[in-house]
Amino acid sequence: MNIAVAGGTGTVGRHVVSIARARGHHVVSLSRAAGVDLVSGDGLAQALNGVDAVIDVANTSTLNGKKSVEFFTTVTGNLLRQEKAAGVRHHVALSIVGTEKAAAGYYAGKLAQETLVSKSDVPWTILRATQFHEFAGQMLRRSSVGPLVLVPRMVTQPVAAREVAEALVEAAEAGPRGRIADLGGPERKQLAELVRAVAQKQGRKRRVIEFTAPGPLWRAMRDGSLVPEAGAAVGRQTFSDWLETDLNAS
Repeated sequence: MNIAVAGGTGTVGRHVVSIARARGHHVVSLSRAAGVDLVSGDGLAQALNGVDAVIDVANTSTLNGKKSVEFFTTVTGNLLRQEKAAGVRHHVALSIVGTEKAAAGYYAGKLAQETLVSKSDVPWTILRATQFHEFAGQMLRRSSVGPLVLVPRMVTQPVAAREVAEALVEAAEAGPRGRIADLGGPERKQLAELVRAVAQKQGRKRRVIEFTAPGPLWRAMRDGSLVPEAGAAVGRQTFSDWLETDLNAS
């Protein structure tokens, strides 16, 4: 197949590109480095010429709901319009487990993305996954205030980014199936516990402080709404295994 990967240089995207190529597919990474701007749409029409399937793992780091919605609706809208014009037969999108239960902040953008994809004329598949193992390290970097790390009280079931990438490539190969089974990791953990483990692995002396706030997003984070329900697919690599083997964690 000819597969285009939106966000092909990101945490999951780089694995999608690697796995798809290893399986014999021709892969195009839709990135600024390749002359494609997903936000403006520049270069997108040419890049999608002859493409069979698009795997969209493009992402933004904002926690602001308005900015998140703007990013995901803009990028998704550009992709879907150009895919239809180019005759792309399958759009595969990565979303997050429990998005509709926490439709605020970053999650509002993912829900808006799902809505656009599901109403599109382009046949589609949506895979929802839990946070990646790398999420704990991201929290450590972004939420440190001197020796303190402020971490939201959150029940999570982290999954290996590479296993998510494998599932996305398999979804592209299988053809459009709508919403498929959610994917989570093999263990449920408190986010604070994972952040402490990363800090220890990196030799950083940090005091991790949990906090929460009112509203549906914070409630969903602490009550387990953002972990998969029964019937979901379960990844293989545990967080501790990832922490010992992934160079990016140290």
